[in-house]
Amino acid sequence: MADSHAKNHDYHLVDPSPWPLTGSIGALTMAIGAVHWMHAGKTWAVSWLFLLGTAIVLYTMFMWWRDVVRESHKGDHTPVVQLHLRYGMLMFIASEVMFFVAWFWAFFEASLYADSAIQATRVELTQGMWPPAGIEVFDPWHLPLLNTLILLLSGTTVTWAHHALINNDRNGLKWGLICTIALGALFSCIQAYEYSVAPFAFKMENGGNIYSSTFFMATGFHGFHVLIGTIFLIVCLFRALAGHFTPKQHFGFEAAAWYWHFVDVVWLFLFACIYVWGSYGATIAHH
Repeated sequence: MADSHAKNHDYHLVDPSPWPLTGSIGALTMAIGAVHWMHAGKTWAVSWLFLLGTAIVLYTMFMWWRDVVRESHKGDHTPVVQLHLRYGMLMFIASEVMFFVAWFWAFFEASLYADSAIQATRVELTQGMWPPAGIEVFDPWHLPLLNTLILLLSGTTVTWAHHALINNDRNGLKWGLICTIALGALFSCIQAYEYSVAPFAFKMENGGNIYSSTFFMATGFHGFHVLIGTIFLIVCLFRALAGHFTPKQHFGFEAAAWYWHFVDVVWLFLFACIYVWGSYGATIAHH
């Protein structure tokens, strides 16, 4: 008699998992904690709920992805399953694109309708100008250009690592990842320095304005993605050193490479729109 448990399809029927439930609980706890933190005051004493939710979410991410890696090693990631994983990653990147559309929309609306944007912030700025009169902006051909070159180079090194993996060049894979991680860390350090010497404030109460708000939200959100992508690549490096990827099965690395290229492309738009176009006619700050 045929084995009733024999698998006669290419799909993966996952085992019961607690991680969707714990992830939902963590996300809800983090959201409630964030609202409480913002309304009750930005002190560590009232942030415990947010930190607890964050810890639960991070633990869930680690354990869930650990299980996915184990399923891959068991042979559950058939070509059909890998195709669906790619679809899932593409949908995730598409959702991230819409996040950035919101920040670009805010920046362009404030710049193209400067009168209403400046009036809405109730700050003493000359209306009808963008950037508002009295605001010094970054020189786009200094640190922003350097960071652009760094990210473009990192896109080259991650592609080198990808082609090395496809050709079963483990040494090329390792060094391609190391170079990409180093470049990503360098980008983050330069952006942190750029923020530290910014000629405009982050908070409204410290002299911030609509320009600084849209600038920091767009570039800061991207910087957060660079940090996430760097961590993603670090995990891929450790997995590569452990021999996890093969030329025919390496979706984890492929997803990281896609994400990193997405970060590269978004930065090109940020550089062109916010640093170059957004600084046209403005006073350039010199440090």
